[in-house]
Amino acid sequence: MKDYKGDRIRNVGVVAHGGAGKTSLVEAFLFDSGAVTRLGRVDDGTTATDFEPEEMKRKVTISAALAPCEWKEHKLNFVDTPGYADFVSEVKGSLRAVDSVLMVVCAVSGVEVETEKVWQYAQDLNKPSLLFVNKMDRENADFFAVLEQIRASFGNRAVPVQIPIGSQETFRGVVDLLTMKAFFSANPAGTQVREEVVPEEVMEQALQARQQLIECAAEADDELLERYLEGEELSAEEIRKGLLLGIARAEIFPVLCGSAYKNIAVQPLLDAIVDYLPAATTAVAEGYHPVTREAVTRNSQDPFSAIVFKTTADPFVGRLTYIRVFSGALKPDSAVYNASKGKTERIGNVFTLRGKHQEVVGAIGAGDIGVVAKLQDTATGDTLCDKDNPVVFLPIEYPQPMFSMRLEAKNRNDEDKIGGALARLLDEDPTLSVKKATDPVQLVVSGIGELHIDIMVERLKRKFGVDVVLQPPKIPYRETIRNSVKIEGKHKKQSGGHGQYGHVWLQIEPLAPGTGFEFHDSIFGGAVPRQYIPAVEKGVREALQGGVLAGYPLVDVKVTLTDGSYHTVDSSEMAFKIASSLALRKGVLQAKPVLLEPVYNLEVEIPETDMGDIIGDINSKRGRILGMENIGKGLGIVRAQVPLAEVFRYALDLRSLTQGRGSFTMKFSHYEELPQRIAEQVISSSKKDKLAEEG
Repeated sequence: MKDYKGDRIRNVGVVAHGGAGKTSLVEAFLFDSGAVTRLGRVDDGTTATDFEPEEMKRKVTISAALAPCEWKEHKLNFVDTPGYADFVSEVKGSLRAVDSVLMVVCAVSGVEVETEKVWQYAQDLNKPSLLFVNKMDRENADFFAVLEQIRASFGNRAVPVQIPIGSQETFRGVVDLLTMKAFFSANPAGTQVREEVVPEEVMEQALQARQQLIECAAEADDELLERYLEGEELSAEEIRKGLLLGIARAEIFPVLCGSAYKNIAVQPLLDAIVDYLPAATTAVAEGYHPVTREAVTRNSQDPFSAIVFKTTADPFVGRLTYIRVFSGALKPDSAVYNASKGKTERIGNVFTLRGKHQEVVGAIGAGDIGVVAKLQDTATGDTLCDKDNPVVFLPIEYPQPMFSMRLEAKNRNDEDKIGGALARLLDEDPTLSVKKATDPVQLVVSGIGELHIDIMVERLKRKFGVDVVLQPPKIPYRETIRNSVKIEGKHKKQSGGHGQYGHVWLQIEPLAPGTGFEFHDSIFGGAVPRQYIPAVEKGVREALQGGVLAGYPLVDVKVTLTDGSYHTVDSSEMAFKIASSLALRKGVLQAKPVLLEPVYNLEVEIPETDMGDIIGDINSKRGRILGMENIGKGLGIVRAQVPLAEVFRYALDLRSLTQGRGSFTMKFSHYEELPQRIAEQVISSSKKDKLAEEG
């Protein structure tokens, strides 16, 4: 592939709901442009961009993949992104690297949940966008019905620049409304296009749609609008001018159509990408100076700057870092400054990727996208720049992981390898998190959803040879007491020679929730010598860790050493430690012990139409509704407090209840007493686990 200046580069993120045909469309782009010699199929696992084993197995895109090709003296950098919510980090990162978006919509299914979500991501970043109604050859395909859905969902600025000729089994081409010419596939493979006059059967529809297009284009330019309102006829070039203005400002969204699978109308779409979407040199990246924190912008003429939008961990090649260059150029055998980390990185070879195929290049110039290997300190979201002209670009915003599972090694030999392997995967995916909990001891991994975690487990095994199993996380219950009690503890043992003797009286009292633990001594007259009092406290503290009901830590307890006795020969620190531990455990059993469970503050953002279902579901989870709020755009927030035990799988429940439109955050609030029925189940389960461990 030859070198291209930024004005000849188009960086396009291909986004959609899963199953709309993004990957098939990108494959058709590569085939029609000559970048690949064979048209791969998703079902066969032969596409260029779905090359990971997990993708071929499931026949879905999991990782964003770079797919550059050449078309009419332009370089088109396509980024094929996942269409499933679990892999949203790939979409979010990719959208920061591209300058425009190609939104693929299924001609049968229409606008779906992820279509709405990725559209909003693109609009939040003010990205110019084209929409492509795919699968026009399928049964029940209906371009005009889907067009109405698009306009209802995204506004009337979504305007067709093509209409189909035929539909379903009769679909055979498209009408370009700007030039009023028809385009058909001239050979079975679809690699040749035949231009003809518009068929009579669609002429009336084409003229009506063209009028909408002219109105939309005229409204983008005051001069054109004035002439249009005065009744003047606008030329094709003038219409194009208005369209380009509106598209560049993300105010007009052209709608095209075709069939990626049959390779019909793909080449006119490539033409539209070159003609309508902005050049890479038009991008202006916003950031700040790492020291002064003053706002800084970068355009193509400025000193070198780039953002890292994706990282992959390969056990053989090492870390691969995907980079979008905004200004200057990234050259091999050079040094660049990571302004996010304050570190200098050495650059080896620079190359481009087409799926997994590497091609070494002489440089990655302003506006281009490329890859470097084996950077030491650079992670996704970092800014690379010229050290003398530093800048940090605004961070990529990722959703917080919402679904958690406990992770255990299948084999003891893998336990030592888990940490390093997980660290490599965390490099790849900012929406994964790992937490080593100590109480109870467990390794908890969190992600966006169940499929997200399952894929992580598969990659652990495939890439790093670490075999793990997933279990529900252990809940960090606590124990406390409700009554006060005074209790005696005595440890006396005689076995020849020095014996053991420790004797204490403890006053055990409940404290206010959240207080923790307090120890006091009120010994008079040396009933317990001063040197043994720390041993008494240590014995009490150790006993608190094990609880008495189900082995969970005891909290919110005050213990006072009130009396005791000692033996001048047989008393020791160990004897008093054992005596105080015995006293505490015996006393807690008499002080009405109860189990406590963690309660979390839950904030759920959902469509207002789902409010009733969400409230009902929270109530069924022993939750308490704290309030509701309308936040506009048909969305509302429900705030509640819910026991942690009820919401480990809430990410899945919420997705089901809202068809994927809801999101939530959780934060620990406090501990509450567990209802008796559930407490009995927890205690019984704990006893069984203990017997199993001992057995």
